[in-house]
Amino acid sequence: MWRKSAVGVAAIVMTALVGCAQSTLSPVDRDGRRSADRDAQLTAAIPELMRQASIPGAIVGVWQEAKAPYVRAFGVQDTSTGQPMATDLHMRIGSLTKTFTVTALLQLAQQGKLGLDDPIDRYVPGVPSGDVITLRQLAAMRSGLFNYADVTTASLSSEPDRQWTPQELLAVSFSRPLLFEPGTKFDYSNTNTVLLGLVVEKVSGQSLEAFIDQHILKPERLGSTAFPPGTDFPSPHSQGYAKAADGATVNATNWNSSWGWAAGQMVSTLDDVRVWTQDLATGKLLTPEMLQQRDQFLPAPEEGQGAQYGLAIENQNGWIGHNGNISGFMTYPYYLPDEQTTMVVMLNSNVDVPGSWALMEGIVKIISPGHPWPKLPTE
Repeated sequence: MWRKSAVGVAAIVMTALVGCAQSTLSPVDRDGRRSADRDAQLTAAIPELMRQASIPGAIVGVWQEAKAPYVRAFGVQDTSTGQPMATDLHMRIGSLTKTFTVTALLQLAQQGKLGLDDPIDRYVPGVPSGDVITLRQLAAMRSGLFNYADVTTASLSSEPDRQWTPQELLAVSFSRPLLFEPGTKFDYSNTNTVLLGLVVEKVSGQSLEAFIDQHILKPERLGSTAFPPGTDFPSPHSQGYAKAADGATVNATNWNSSWGWAAGQMVSTLDDVRVWTQDLATGKLLTPEMLQQRDQFLPAPEEGQGAQYGLAIENQNGWIGHNGNISGFMTYPYYLPDEQTTMVVMLNSNVDVPGSWALMEGIVKIISPGHPWPKLPTE
């Protein structure tokens, strides 16, 4: 009885003391303490995760409700000079470009200028099974069309200056048979988005670059985001490092990115990607009806264990966005609606994709333990 009574009294006293201590902290103080703890953990963990993945430089931004923003640059932007990474650099954003192309498509659809279930051959002739494959299936990566990038990326290090046209890219794809009956499976293919880029051009009467600039970049005030031709790269920008055909790590900064076109050619900055990440996830430029169409998520095992894919948008265990992977650069931009958290990670290497995935796991474990980053895909 004495032990129980002593413990009970001690517990009451401790509870009172804790209550008094907490009461002396204002909400601002408590938020500041939580931000400092998070910041310290991130600043300690990120360099080691970068080292394990052989990533020279990273830009990391985290914006969470009731916490101060976390914006840091790590490592170097140029391995030959040792120049430090900076948070204002332009980076190639790879497949995040797909979200701009498909948003353009959805804007045209909500204007009644096209239908998502229209067959692709209504707009682009010569597509295998073009009378069956729909615009929706293309945006959802469920067309079955061969991914031309499986061929073109193999020759990038030996032909870094080659200028590709969309028609040349499609010819590579169309020379191969369909992988499966349209609509029956998920298979990530750049061919799909290149076709949708051509649809946007045909229906709008504008170049894809001009349409995106007028209807997305300007309304969103994304002044540092661009669709540069060929090898153009706005300054200041980081150097980017990729793996050559022989396995060596090489500087791929000025490799011609025309092979990505509607699927991967754009560049941006941390500040712009932060804005686009949240507005994309919440459907700012879309009607509620069109947003509902876009967010009909289906299993996408290639994108992570448990990953789902809508119309050019991923759902990674509640994190909504679309990663970008192009020679020398990787971008992970995601918004977590449950916690109103925006996370953007931009890397100047795509040499070790599993390593960059591990980096994301480590970051998410710190900023949102309840919504862990998915494990690597098994397929």
